[in-house]
Amino acid sequence: MASPSKNAPLKVVALLLALLSISATAFASDSPFIVAHKKVALQKLNPATERVSVVIDIYNRGSATAYDVSLTDDSWSHDVFDSIIGNTSKSWDKLDAGSLVAHSFDLDSRVKTIYYGAPALITFRVPMKANLQEAYSTPILPLDVLADRAPQKTFDLSLLAKYGSQISVIAIVAAFAHLIAAPSKSSTAKLNNKRH
Repeated sequence: MASPSKNAPLKVVALLLALLSISATAFASDSPFIVAHKKVALQKLNPATERVSVVIDIYNRGSATAYDVSLTDDSWSHDVFDSIIGNTSKSWDKLDAGSLVAHSFDLDSRVKTIYYGAPALITFRVPMKANLQEAYSTPILPLDVLADRAPQKTFDLSLLAKYGSQISVIAIVAAFAHLIAAPSKSSTAKLNNKRH
């Protein structure tokens, strides 16, 4: 009869640990995984008013559906922002695995300040868990509301489209004229050899 290996108990323990980690990974991957991205854009309406446009994209990167999804973004101070166009909260019945929903709203401000906003809160329900789960959006960079911005010079692609072919023809003709008018190195060397 063959004798059992001395390392047999260690192999059994290692096998059990591997099975536990695989089952934990499988359990964790069979749930919703919410990722939210908060974006803002500033638009000056007039010298005294600036509009902040907010868009929040919510992705379900998990492999299961999230239910009773709710978005709340109440971090906008009423001292800085005069009016809100749209709602800062929204809810959806469910968010399927691999899907995306977006919500947007606008705020107007007449106060010149640097504003630090907080991430938006997303709550959702997982069928196997009784408690609501929470996720937060990405934070935003500080907003310089009503800042004096220098006008930005941008390269106008329409000029390139309009005059690009003409500039190319002129460049080719100039290069050809330079080749014809400039003496070549070999002919200059031959002339120098004949003189000596």
